[in-house]
Amino acid sequence: MEKRLVLSDPAYLGNVFYNRKDTLKKVEKKLNVFIVFRGGEVLIKGSDKNIQLAYNYLKNINDMVDKGILVEENAIDSLISELDNGNALNAKAVFNPPKTHSKIKAILPKNVNQAKYLELIEKNTMTFGIGPAGTGKTYLAVFAAINALLEKRVKRIILTRPAVEAGEKLGFLPGTLYEKIDPYMKPLYDAIYDCIETELALKLIDQGKIEIEPLAYMRGRTLNNAFIILDEAQNTTVSQMKMFLTRTGFDSKVVITGDITQIDLPYNIKSGLADAVSLLRKLNLDSIGFVDFKKEDVLRNPIVSKIVEAYEKRDKDNQESKNTY
Repeated sequence: MEKRLVLSDPAYLGNVFYNRKDTLKKVEKKLNVFIVFRGGEVLIKGSDKNIQLAYNYLKNINDMVDKGILVEENAIDSLISELDNGNALNAKAVFNPPKTHSKIKAILPKNVNQAKYLELIEKNTMTFGIGPAGTGKTYLAVFAAINALLEKRVKRIILTRPAVEAGEKLGFLPGTLYEKIDPYMKPLYDAIYDCIETELALKLIDQGKIEIEPLAYMRGRTLNNAFIILDEAQNTTVSQMKMFLTRTGFDSKVVITGDITQIDLPYNIKSGLADAVSLLRKLNLDSIGFVDFKKEDVLRNPIVSKIVEAYEKRDKDNQESKNTY
């Protein structure tokens, strides 16, 4: 059987797929189909089921290009891994950028998990983004928070993370509060400045509409009508995580991000993130969502994915060795 797809922009899609034959071959291999670019159309040959998957995958990309969205090559590459799971139909959701306020920089999810993550953040009261560095957990959460603030769906944003390196005892460090917390909060500032112009970011911080504080300063507060992000949550203790989760007030939204494989706590202290995920998954509540990012979702330099994979393999081998004794 065969099926044809007429391309909206043959030159652009031809460059992405035909001129980068490694990408095209990956799609063909994943779905066991044969794809030929001929003039202004694509010819797909193979079994009925696989042809339809390949057709839907390419058509969704073609539809986005037809809307004027020039899809990034690394986004197409990252979606290829989803084909094994039958997720080709999700390509349209990935390439369809969320609606954003005019003052925030447009963002395009790079893979299925990023699209799912943004969807759950929008839908749920609380969302957990769990997985390796480079998957966009913090960046997308900050993006969603700023968008909600500018659209006046919340009154303020609270960004926090545990300052493990300082033992959370910031009062014993020299300098002002800003000077004490700045080194540990720098990644959060970076995410803000990536989303909006620096002048607007500084204005919102000065007005108290964006607060960046260490987790230790959250105790005793109840946060209503706020978008709260806890970053590096794997480095919270169980009591700290419980304290944080119970800060959630009315009309608030919470996002917790972290990588359970990168815990910096002392060996004998259990991670609050690991504990919370284990406990709250069992509740199966509609208002709490979970996204588990994989090494395939890492969008940094390709070598980062290989490094993450190497560490994961070693950790797994070490755990298996311990279990044999």
